[in-house]
Amino acid sequence: MRYKAGYKEEKRRELLKVSGQLAKKNGFHATGVDGFMKESGVTSGAFYSHFSSKNELFKALVESELEQSIQLWQSNPHNDAAAWIEFELNRYLSPLHAEKPEYGCVLPALSSEISRAEEDIKQVYEAELIRGIQLFEKHLGSQDQAWAVLCQMVGSILMARSVASPELKIRILESSKQFLLSQITLHAA
Repeated sequence: MRYKAGYKEEKRRELLKVSGQLAKKNGFHATGVDGFMKESGVTSGAFYSHFSSKNELFKALVESELEQSIQLWQSNPHNDAAAWIEFELNRYLSPLHAEKPEYGCVLPALSSEISRAEEDIKQVYEAELIRGIQLFEKHLGSQDQAWAVLCQMVGSILMARSVASPELKIRILESSKQFLLSQITLHAA
């Protein structure tokens, strides 16, 4: 059967999108290849026409998901450093992000699994993470502050996802946002 030009690439992007959502919601290692492919509406046999192994899927997923986060950070409409970081804190530290991991950032959802992954996956993660940090550094004026802010944001989402009480979830997010805003000192870039 002949497919239109670009079909395979489009199908791979679709598989990564659906697999990313499922992995962020349920965990990557907790989901088998059959589960990823079923959710994507393709056979498990089709998996191997796109990825050589589940490890290869994980690596592609990490890269794709971090690229999406970077694109979101780049789409921030503000150039002013204070407005840029406030926008990001409001977007990232939101109840929706805490309640719907499948539509959120890969960092709070899969970092613990990535920490136990093969070296090649960690290398992809590190390279993409550094690209993201460079955006934060550009607006914050300090690499140390960029790391601290991103780590606090990720940890806040993780903690908010871990509690049952909606009130406590909101308190975690809001207190983290206020703390970060009070601690951030913007340097002229």
